[in-house]
Amino acid sequence: MGTSNWSSVTEFIIVGFPNLQGFHTLLFTLLLLIYLFAIFGNVVIFTVIRSDARLHTPMYFFISILSFLEIWYTAASIPKMLSNLLSKRKSISFTGCLLQTYFFHSLGATECYLLTAMAYDRYLAICNSLRYPAIMTPKMCTQLAAGCWICGFMCPVIEIILVSKLPFCGPNEIQHIFCDFPPLLSLACTDTSMNVLVDFIINAFIILVTFLFIMVSYIKIIKAILKIRTTEGRKKAFSTCAAHLSVVLLFFGSIIFMYVRLKKSYSLDYDRAFAVIYAVLTPLVNPVIYSLRNKEILNAIKR
Repeated sequence: MGTSNWSSVTEFIIVGFPNLQGFHTLLFTLLLLIYLFAIFGNVVIFTVIRSDARLHTPMYFFISILSFLEIWYTAASIPKMLSNLLSKRKSISFTGCLLQTYFFHSLGATECYLLTAMAYDRYLAICNSLRYPAIMTPKMCTQLAAGCWICGFMCPVIEIILVSKLPFCGPNEIQHIFCDFPPLLSLACTDTSMNVLVDFIINAFIILVTFLFIMVSYIKIIKAILKIRTTEGRKKAFSTCAAHLSVVLLFFGSIIFMYVRLKKSYSLDYDRAFAVIYAVLTPLVNPVIYSLRNKEILNAIKR
């Protein structure tokens, strides 16, 4: 049951991909392979960075934390998607739905903060290289990472409390691929404009502020890189930053369209498509971008 006594809906049905009825087995196989690859890739990166002393630098410390985060981020949504593709009854309890929404958003917010910390680290390394070792100490790295997790897990608390108090008395079909705020709000039997506004303010703050900070850091970084005398030095700095920036643009590009808006939902297919990008593709792309494009990680894997 929901937290409110007058909520008659005790479970929700996650509709998933209704237009792909005939392709559920194919979709299940594809999603399972992506999930296994994302888990395997991120576990490998995390383990390699942790066990190789040559990779014990701030940049790799943050990449290992990001890989650790992606393991949990995918676990918040993909296993339930997989079970729904195979089962006839695609139900999730009211509490289960709120928990899934909470963990998905708290881990997503943590990722926003972590990508910001990584941009700050690169900014210091390139634009303030002389003072970098004194600023980015192991203690500072740990504090930054801990701060990202704590802030991330605090962020969706207000939204979850507000949603748990809404009355759900009629339709219980979630027109999405997992539980999330926009599809939940559209099922409540009351005016949810207050919730939509609160969601907008919180999401706009988290997403736009972190994105702006990252972009400003990268503009300064690119200016500094262009001043590097040697072509080799420019190339190395650019390839590191290009990898980070491509992850940032893919992740932020999709979540800005999904969460920074003053409407409950756009078209349902549009929402599902963006959800696949940030919930499934970004965690898959991270290990590829960070390991296959990175000579030091590749060498460490070979060792």
